[in-house]
Amino acid sequence: MYDIVKMLHSYWAYLVLLVLIIATANALIKTFGDKEYEAKDFRKSLFTLIVSHIQLLIGLVLYFVSPRFELWSELGGGVMGNSLARLYLVEHPFVNIVAVALITIGYSKHKKKLTSKAKLKTIAVFYTIALVLFLSRIPWSSWIG
Repeated sequence: MYDIVKMLHSYWAYLVLLVLIIATANALIKTFGDKEYEAKDFRKSLFTLIVSHIQLLIGLVLYFVSPRFELWSELGGGVMGNSLARLYLVEHPFVNIVAVALITIGYSKHKKKLTSKAKLKTIAVFYTIALVLFLSRIPWSSWIG
């Protein structure tokens, strides 16, 4: 089960990054270009929200079925002293949960805005921060290699 969930989490991450980059770039381009907010912008931000939440759920399942989870009982607080264990057990999950929360907040806030510029700016800010957070905590050596 672990291998299947890990593979699903890894491949779904490509989709999350792709749609997040598209939604972020779209919002930034339209914000700086003084373009109007359209229905397709809403769909892009909604699809990003949905795929990121699915990734979060897959990640939570992976977290608890992973053999690395046993390091908590083996190392206890020593997890923080082991950089690889800290990345997988603390930093990656925490930062990515924060990133998904930012996507959720940005999406919710943008719906309450009345003007195109305000809607697009909200998406641009929150989704850009989420993208930077995601990129900062991807375990690149094991993900690409």
